[in-house]
Amino acid sequence: MQDTVRMNDRFTVAKFAPEAEQIRQAAREGFRSLVNMQTDGEDEKLEMQPDEEGREAEEAGLAYLHHPVDGEELSHDVVDAFRRKATELPAPVLVHCASGKRSGAFVMMHIASEQGMSGEEAIEKAEEMGFECDTPELEKFVRDYVDSQTGKG
Repeated sequence: MQDTVRMNDRFTVAKFAPEAEQIRQAAREGFRSLVNMQTDGEDEKLEMQPDEEGREAEEAGLAYLHHPVDGEELSHDVVDAFRRKATELPAPVLVHCASGKRSGAFVMMHIASEQGMSGEEAIEKAEEMGFECDTPELEKFVRDYVDSQTGKG
């Protein structure tokens, strides 16, 4: 699938919000779950809102999780909840928001925490994979979260 980044054996991040055919394509390519991090009504121009996307995913045979993330209201609890829920889903898991920034950051925080990286290592690894924290606030949040989980930094 184009415009995706395979983060590890479990998680792939899409740098777009998938349309119905792309959801079916993901299922054909072997994905077993889809996670949508967009908030309700985030972008009225979207082909599908989260509830419609959930129906499409389930019709394609994918487990579906809507885990809305408001980039202005990040908290450790929101990341912890994502990590807990996403690891319960059948793998491989395709994770998306509108552009891949939030979903990439959340998956990277999970992987970095699991692997014992420092926050700085997580930022560097994300950049190597083609993700950038688009604001200094998001970069600081990622760094601080990972450091709090791994005791590094």
